[in-house]
Amino acid sequence: MDITIHSSFLPQNDPDAALAFYRDALGFEVRKDVGYNGMRWITVGPADQPGTNIVLYPPQASPGITDDERRTVEEMMAKGTYSSILLASKDVDGTFERIQATDAEVVQEPTDQPYGVRDCAFRDPAGNMVRIQQVA
Repeated sequence: MDITIHSSFLPQNDPDAALAFYRDALGFEVRKDVGYNGMRWITVGPADQPGTNIVLYPPQASPGITDDERRTVEEMMAKGTYSSILLASKDVDGTFERIQATDAEVVQEPTDQPYGVRDCAFRDPAGNMVRIQQVA
């Protein structure tokens, strides 16, 4: 089989703040910025990986979601418990320093974990956990 990861979705509740974090702090390129019915979907990704995308979407656009479920999602996003993504860098310490300099919310400085990886963590403006692992 020939299956690849094409897109992953992360919720955002402030498109301009999400764009500033993923474009300016992480250095991703903007591939699409689509508006519809007062909402925005922003597709970003690493410039050297044109086939890998993160779609920053408005959670209220999810089909079939009830008002109660929407409130629960919003509450979980505010607490930072709704969604996450794991990224990788060859230089997690240097990456941490560059992202921290943008005033991104630091969750964890670079740390050698007992399970054998070195990583750091930030929260994006919507509360999503963004972990970055050291890779060879």
